[in-house]
Amino acid sequence: MKLPIKYTISMLLLFVLTAITAVSAQNARLQFDNLKGLEDRAEDVIEVNIDGKLLKLAKRVLVKVKDKDAKTVGEAIKGLEGIYVRVYNFKAANEYDIADIETIRAQLKSPGWEKLANVRSKKNNQKIDVYTMFTGDVMSGVAVILSEDKSIALVNVIGPIDIDTLVELGGNWSIPEINIEKTEENNDGTN
Repeated sequence: MKLPIKYTISMLLLFVLTAITAVSAQNARLQFDNLKGLEDRAEDVIEVNIDGKLLKLAKRVLVKVKDKDAKTVGEAIKGLEGIYVRVYNFKAANEYDIADIETIRAQLKSPGWEKLANVRSKKNNQKIDVYTMFTGDVMSGVAVILSEDKSIALVNVIGPIDIDTLVELGGNWSIPEINIEKTEENNDGTN
């Protein structure tokens, strides 16, 4: 059966767009597999992987509960594909090899990632780096690296994140208050 050329081109375009979307989301996923050295040396290890069926369940529950803030959180995460957290706590200061963290930072230097925030504090030798990845105008990933003398925490969120909704939730649910100045658009679409 021979398909019309318009139909064939449409199917090809749909396939390419689907592949691009899948690749974009996949690029936002950090590879934590290389952190075995941290795991071996840590006194405590916390590993959280929320994706697939568990994430779908959480989204369904959050939008159906009667709590307004829970519904808002449900709306904010409705497009998420995964949330991954690793925390390593050590008995003594500087017990871990900084090169282990550099493997994650190297991933965040790949195309698409942009450094959003960089915080350094002499107290406990604290370093916080926040990175974002955008697909067009939509945030498709967030990564946070927090390291101190005796601990390391890594957070990786994959999927579209509604920043306006997170700003609305600021100050609630242990979400820090975020002050982002909004600009009003004119009728012609300009600011």
